[in-house]
Amino acid sequence: MMGPAHSLSGAAAWLGVGAAAAAAGHTMPWPVLVVGALICAGAALAPDLDHKSATISRAFGPISKTLCEIVDKLSFAVYKATKSAGDPRRTGGHRTLTHTWLWAALVGAGCSAAAIFGGRWAVLGILFVHLVLAVEGLLWRAARVSSDVLVWLLGATSAWILAGVLDQPGNGANWLFDAPGQEYLWLGLPIVLGALVHDIGDALTVSGCPILWPIPIGRKRWYPIGPPKAMRFRAGSWVEMKVLMPAFMVLGGVGGAAALNYI
Repeated sequence: MMGPAHSLSGAAAWLGVGAAAAAAGHTMPWPVLVVGALICAGAALAPDLDHKSATISRAFGPISKTLCEIVDKLSFAVYKATKSAGDPRRTGGHRTLTHTWLWAALVGAGCSAAAIFGGRWAVLGILFVHLVLAVEGLLWRAARVSSDVLVWLLGATSAWILAGVLDQPGNGANWLFDAPGQEYLWLGLPIVLGALVHDIGDALTVSGCPILWPIPIGRKRWYPIGPPKAMRFRAGSWVEMKVLMPAFMVLGGVGGAAALNYI
């Protein structure tokens, strides 16, 4: 799928988690719901770090472009080193390492650890990166015609304000993990969810997605998981733009309303 659909699906997924939490009697504080949805929307773009033309490659100028080139080469090297006899030849690393459950878990765990051991500045950094990505994904038309600096300023300002809101008692800094020293440990959860939602979205397309790597399936270790071929679509097709994106908006709205106990 394309960047906007990935971001919408990420936000909708976290709002759905909020609805499930409310139904179970553990309503999220509204700042956790909002910040988690934005982080998840941004994290849903992150697996495309292995693609030099993806939305994330443009998000932070030369830094993100260089990072994408490095991750592409790293992913390709891992693919070559671990592929089985049934895996096809490739010329690049797109839709390999960064499109797996293991990558999602490691990145989420790393961000949680950074939030715990790095303190406020690490939290601000995590929020800044994912809020910039959320703007690039959710407001992609506006972001493309705006200056990168303006998008970065919006991300930095929003990160500072939202971190201040979360720091207030009862607003969610210690949501889910309330032991001393575990503030913001939950930040890794929307990051993991966003990456997995991205992978599931890509699995619906023609090429599929090797989400389960390194678990072998048949003669392939990089098996492209997906529905029957007749149910798949091409990225950017009318199915994505006219069906899935409106569906994500509706589901996100319903999930948000349920999470806040309005329905």
